[in-house]
Amino acid sequence: MAKAKVTFEDINQTVNVPAGTRLIEISEKIGAGIIYGCREGDCGTCMTHVVTGWNNLTEPSVLEEKVLRENMANRHDRLACQAQVLGDCTVKPA
Repeated sequence: MAKAKVTFEDINQTVNVPAGTRLIEISEKIGAGIIYGCREGDCGTCMTHVVTGWNNLTEPSVLEEKVLRENMANRHDRLACQAQVLGDCTVKPA
């Protein structure tokens, strides 16, 4: 299985993960600072800024694009609960 390196800039930690893993899953496992309210119905709280490697994530779905627009996201912001890692990238909480 293909692997990717994900660096969490807020805690200065890099981890190797299987391609296809969602950013939120990685963040939870290593204790990075990405917060989320998905389970409480607060969509958009896991917005994450992709510092480098934004093209190494899956394309945003129509729903994700809608939530990002509604939350006035920057160009390289993604929802950690939706973005799957396909290659190396560096992220930080938005």
